[in-house]
Amino acid sequence: MNILLLGSGGREHALAWKMVQSHHCDQLYIAPGNAGTTQFGINLPISVTDFPAIKAACIEYRINMLVVGPEEPLVKGIYDFFQADPQLQKINVVGPSAKAAQLEGSKAFSKKFMQRHHIPTAGYAEFTAENFEEGAAYIRKHPLPIVLKADGLAAGKGVVIANTTDEALTSFEEMIKGKQFGAASEKVVIEEFLKGIEVSVFALTNGVDYHIIGHAKDYKRIGEGDTGLNTGGMGCVSPVPFMDSVFMQKVEDRIIAPTVKVFSLA
Repeated sequence: MNILLLGSGGREHALAWKMVQSHHCDQLYIAPGNAGTTQFGINLPISVTDFPAIKAACIEYRINMLVVGPEEPLVKGIYDFFQADPQLQKINVVGPSAKAAQLEGSKAFSKKFMQRHHIPTAGYAEFTAENFEEGAAYIRKHPLPIVLKADGLAAGKGVVIANTTDEALTSFEEMIKGKQFGAASEKVVIEEFLKGIEVSVFALTNGVDYHIIGHAKDYKRIGEGDTGLNTGGMGCVSPVPFMDSVFMQKVEDRIIAPTVKVFSLA
């Protein structure tokens, strides 16, 4: 089959490296790709959010499957775009609908989703410019450290772990009043700080069934020794050494299975 992979980061390089190893892959195209992905396929100078150009490429190169790496085109509805177009409906899209992508596209949406369906998550509150002073008062009363998150997509940089009240208040003002992340920080989620080791678990789903494909520990901070501001990810380790079958079963039972079940009933 001919595959079109959307994205230009290290994630897409890793996906390209793996996909061309499959005997099912006849030709791989990457849009826009990067210097590294030229080892595995043909880069196309197309933005990941230029849906008409992506459609034209799919028709021109007889694409059978679209794999979406970045969050932005998913949140903007590329899956739905393909489903609604008779010329694209037969192309398999690896990626969720715009509605399901809100789990990643909106922190407030995902927090409400988890609370509503009894999926474990940190305690939180959300604020906008309309109730800014309430948010500031909430911060002053909240135990430290405290976590502030821009509601929308911010390339992995929209999270601040503040160790002082002044730091939290400054970040809160920069996000909302200073529009630090544009529309993404018009709403800010303020969370309790959970101490522990972060891990990401990955699963593929068709909306009903799912298959867990692995796990990784992301190192997001920009500085040596896990210091400095968050990024989209400086690197990761996989498989994660401390993950055992008992922990994995807990993640599956308490997070993955109930999440997929909700969307299967939608």
